Amino acid sequence: MLAGCLEDPPDYARTLFETTQLLLSMEASNMNQSAQNQAANTPSVTSVPLLDLKRQHDPLQGQFAEALAKICQSGWFCLGPDVKQLEEGVAKYSQVKHAIGCGSGSDALLLALMALDLGPGDEVIVPSFTFFATASAAARLGATPVFADIDPVSFNLDPHDVQRKITARTKAVIPVHLYGQCAEMDTLMQIAEAAGIVVIEDAAQAIGAEFDGHRAGSIGHMGCLSFYPTKNLGGAGDGGMVTSNDDALAKKIQLLRVHGMEPRYYHGLLGVNSRMDSFQAAILNVKLPHLDRWTRMRTENAHRYTDMFLEAGLDRALSLPRALPHRRHVWNQYVVRVPDGRRDDLRTFLNEAKIGAEVYYPLGLHEQQCFAYLGYGRGDLPETDRATEEVLALPIFPELTSAEQAAVVARVTQFYDGPAKGHKLAGPNFLKRREGVAKKDLQN
Repeated sequence: MLAGCLEDPPDYARTLFETTQLLLSMEASNMNQSAQNQAANTPSVTSVPLLDLKRQHDPLQGQFAEALAKICQSGWFCLGPDVKQLEEGVAKYSQVKHAIGCGSGSDALLLALMALDLGPGDEVIVPSFTFFATASAAARLGATPVFADIDPVSFNLDPHDVQRKITARTKAVIPVHLYGQCAEMDTLMQIAEAAGIVVIEDAAQAIGAEFDGHRAGSIGHMGCLSFYPTKNLGGAGDGGMVTSNDDALAKKIQLLRVHGMEPRYYHGLLGVNSRMDSFQAAILNVKLPHLDRWTRMRTENAHRYTDMFLEAGLDRALSLPRALPHRRHVWNQYVVRVPDGRRDDLRTFLNEAKIGAEVYYPLGLHEQQCFAYLGYGRGDLPETDRATEEVLALPIFPELTSAEQAAVVARVTQFYDGPAKGHKLAGPNFLKRREGVAKKDLQN
């Protein structure tokens, strides 16, 4: 039928083209009306922060003060009963036998690799599209980070690229559960088992996330958590934890975090000083019972965003995030893809309206200056390169209101259809195909 259109008289093609333009105009009008209706039915919002910890912390201030006062009275400021309570609570929550508190999420990664006696000549496969600490932990021990590409939907390690990059020197692989969604752990574990290498989960952004019913940090040989304030379970400063079901590894990490010392002043291992302080543990013990409720609120916000974007027709302009099958996504971030080189312009447009938006991450680790000695370049990891150009994180914290989300979506709609900015939302693909046919007829 489409081929027949090419043989029709020019008058038909001209009519088809004009009809297409009318349909596109109606689509844009409907989209604008939807955004206007949302704005009219929601309270006025003057700004939307990327993160507002005050909303979460205000109801807990009394419990925080009481917990910190007890520590001041006890004088036990490093490790001690509060840290032990947190370790037991997180171990139970994460479905593991052991959870070892340490100074930060970065230290957790370092301690996990130290427990493997990692050193020069060893290789560790890591994603390039992640926070710096994932790769720097291996490099600091003299090992070689080997960067693998990502899956374009989940932004997590591509198991097929991991398989290709395993060598006789590969000692470990570190899948990162980026933005709160687990990597493809079943395939990665099978690959690692066949190659005889250790799997260390970087679950810094994913406490409580699940793959096929198993919690993040319980699937690999070790897992690493971060309690940095922006995380789903965040402290009042730095803090981290290593999880494991392996008794020997857990015991070794417990020693490594205190200079390898046991008994006191006797050192069997060359460790580091990475003791979790009691203040952080006390804050986290207050917050841990609320974590599942906060995760449900994040999930509700993610679903609401998606519904709003779909209603506004913005799924034709943006790629929206989604939870993949067999996973519990905990939505540390809600990250959209903005194609066609317009990500930075959209971010600026949002910021101008006092709407928070951030890029996690603008440059792959394989292109960072400190890793130039490894010899990677642009194009070596194409999906990583594309993600660094397109990703944009929008506010997703638990206490975010529906009115604030409507303001975010309305502003994005303005970006794509606002006459002041000159951006235009593309029409549906089937209309674009017809438009192209009609234009060709008019030229013949």
